[in-house]
Amino acid sequence: MNISRLINYVCIIIGGVIAIYAQAEEQQDTFLLVGGIVILMFGIYRTSRNIPSKYEKQEEDSFVKSEPIDEDETR
Repeated sequence: MNISRLINYVCIIIGGVIAIYAQAEEQQDTFLLVGGIVILMFGIYRTSRNIPSKYEKQEEDSFVKSEPIDEDETR
């Protein structure tokens, strides 16, 4: 497992735990909640940054294959 992925997952888990912990108290700590959400979003952003777009290869991977037309061929 890559160290970068490990950091991403740890940020997501720690941020989620902090955010849930801040919500669970009777008197909510707003700064702790915002800090947990920031860490959570940081981990999610870093994870989604490495996922390739599904539209990048659309032009390259076509089901229709074209062949070069020779000048000698008649239509």
